[in-house]
Amino acid sequence: MNFIRNVQGSEPSTKTMNNDLIIQQTKNWINSVVIGCNFCPFAAKEMRQNTIRYSIEASDDLLLCLETFLKECKLLDNDSTIETTLLILPNATPAFDDYLQLVDLAEKLITEQDYEGVYQVASFHPQYLFAGSTEKDASNYTNRSIYPMLHLLREESIERALEKYPDPAQIPERNIKFTQEMGLEYMKSLLVKAREM
Repeated sequence: MNFIRNVQGSEPSTKTMNNDLIIQQTKNWINSVVIGCNFCPFAAKEMRQNTIRYSIEASDDLLLCLETFLKECKLLDNDSTIETTLLILPNATPAFDDYLQLVDLAEKLITEQDYEGVYQVASFHPQYLFAGSTEKDASNYTNRSIYPMLHLLREESIERALEKYPDPAQIPERNIKFTQEMGLEYMKSLLVKAREM
C-alpha cells in the first residue's frame, strides 16, 4: 500500500452525522433508484437476502478512506455471507474531480494488493458526470447517489449473474433510455425523496 502514503488529505472532518440515517437514506436510494428504476437487475436479490454491507468512513482524508477501503476488501476475503459492500463517504470528495482521483487510487490499490479479478469497484457520487455529458443529461443519474461511495463487488458473482442474464450488454443502453424518457426532474426527485424518507 506504499503509493497511497503520498496522498494529501485534510484533517478529519469535525462534522457529526447520524450513521443510521446515512445507511437508511442509502437503502432508500437503492430501493427507489437502483431497484426502482431497474438500473441493476441483480440488486433486488441482495437486498432481499440482506447480503449488502454498509460501511461508513466519516473522515474527509483520502488516505483514511483508502485504508478503510482495503479493510473492506479483507473483510470480504473472510466473510462469504457478504455479497457486496457499499463504502459510504459522507464527508469526502464533495467535488466530483476529487472523487475520480479517489476511484483511480482505489483501483490501483486493488491491483497492488493482488485483488485484480477478485473485486471490482463501481462508482457513485452526488455530482456524477459521464464523460461528454452535461449537467442537464438525465443519464448521469444512473450513477448519482446521495453520498459519495465506493461499491465493492465480487468479480466471480458478477460473472455468474451475467451468464444467466439475457443480453447484459444492453443494460447500460436501457438505463440511459429510461432516464432520458423519464427526464431530469423526475430523476432529481427520486434522490430528494430518498433523502427525505
